Amino acid sequence: MQNDDFSAKSAPGKDFWEAVCSRVRPYVHRTPVMTSSALDSIAGCNIFFKCENLQKIGAFKMRGAVNAALCLPEDELSKGLATHSSGNFAQAVALSARKLGVPACIVMPENAPQVKKDAVRGYGAQVVECEPTQEARESALEKVVLEKGMTALHPYNDWNVMYGQGTAAVELHEDVKGLDFILAPVGGGGLMSGTAMATAAFAPQCVPYGAEPALAGDAVLSLRDGTIHPAFPPRTIADGLRTALGDKTLFTLRRYLRDILLTDEDEITGAMRLVWERMKIIIEPSSAVPLAAVLRHPEIFSKARVGIILSGGNVDASVFFDALRSKNMK
Repeated sequence: MQNDDFSAKSAPGKDFWEAVCSRVRPYVHRTPVMTSSALDSIAGCNIFFKCENLQKIGAFKMRGAVNAALCLPEDELSKGLATHSSGNFAQAVALSARKLGVPACIVMPENAPQVKKDAVRGYGAQVVECEPTQEARESALEKVVLEKGMTALHPYNDWNVMYGQGTAAVELHEDVKGLDFILAPVGGGGLMSGTAMATAAFAPQCVPYGAEPALAGDAVLSLRDGTIHPAFPPRTIADGLRTALGDKTLFTLRRYLRDILLTDEDEITGAMRLVWERMKIIIEPSSAVPLAAVLRHPEIFSKARVGIILSGGNVDASVFFDALRSKNMK
């Protein structure tokens, strides 16, 4: 892997991040930070949850999509927006396009949750389904761009997408001072990259960790080897994390991240249930992965002040209730 294009890239400072926040502010919610004394007691640390499950489209990805769209030259934006996504970025691009008055076409894997496909169509975008592989998604997106002349937005391997996602961490650091650690889930790495870069600017003493399902542990291997490993077969319940890193996100995570912590499926569904029951808010499985990592590693997080980005709440009800009936959720 070559990092030559990025090696001289400077770390964005506070002024840069404040400009990004100002750009996206009219289009996103400033989501609340919530706490739970019950979860603090279980985890043995003080956890501050940045509730991006309450964001527009039910996930953090609205931030990156609208920032990337607003950074496009007018002639490219006016052609319309296209992307490939398993769900949340699809909705984010669809809603961004509607708000900016341009068309959108979204490539989605055929195994994406139905609730997410329906939401994309509800925002007025066209959905093109494909086989659930990275190669199929990229090929279908290329065809859409060629046939429709639209401008493609990458779901995560794009600097402006990463910067937009990082505004959630900026808000968390503004609202909660003195965090010792901050965690976000890792799929393609856009949220974690933005989170880590924003943390370096606003809270350099705070240590960023990624969290990833063991059944989708390609990012751990990629960081270890310095080269992108392909996504694992789609077996984890955390459907939003079944994606490989890109060259920009790999570079960023290797530069800023302390490590990525793996979690198993029992831990993910258990953490999801804890949030549902104790905090009375809905999160999707991908959102539960950082909490699962904190619960798994008391040797790291005991007695610390920990920030967690709850990435989204677009859970497929059938998946959740299947998990609820399984031994994992008893």
